[in-house]
Amino acid sequence: MARPATIRHLYSAGGVVYRTSGAAIQVALIATREGSVWTLPKGLIEKGEEPAAAALREIGEETGLKARILKPLGERAYWFYHKEENTKCRKRVSYFLLECTGGRVEDHGWEVDEARWFDIGEALQKVSYRGDREIIEQAWKVLKEASGTK
Repeated sequence: MARPATIRHLYSAGGVVYRTSGAAIQVALIATREGSVWTLPKGLIEKGEEPAAAALREIGEETGLKARILKPLGERAYWFYHKEENTKCRKRVSYFLLECTGGRVEDHGWEVDEARWFDIGEALQKVSYRGDREIIEQAWKVLKEASGTK
């Protein structure tokens, strides 16, 4: 008889890093699993670390970018199963809207296969998860409101 799955609770932080290119808004995404999954940069919060600090650290590690936080975008939670460890994981992620202040996506970390800029509309189509799409839509709304466009 197989043992029941262990349950783990994980807490991560990350966000929508953007820059403007002319009139276009671009968003940095990362690819994992040989480019089959495109997602927002995020990672586990270390013991004693604040979510905002973790978001900045993880974005730097995963994308090679430096950024400044403009605003929290809220939290999302989801479940996933880690087959090799027979573990059910509930992951909570704190998301932030961040403006890119420097760095290059070509300098992304070893944990990701690729980091790349996408026009925000293309990023909405490219991300693999609905939760990421919702966060990008929320960020786009905030950016439009800040610029006075509809």
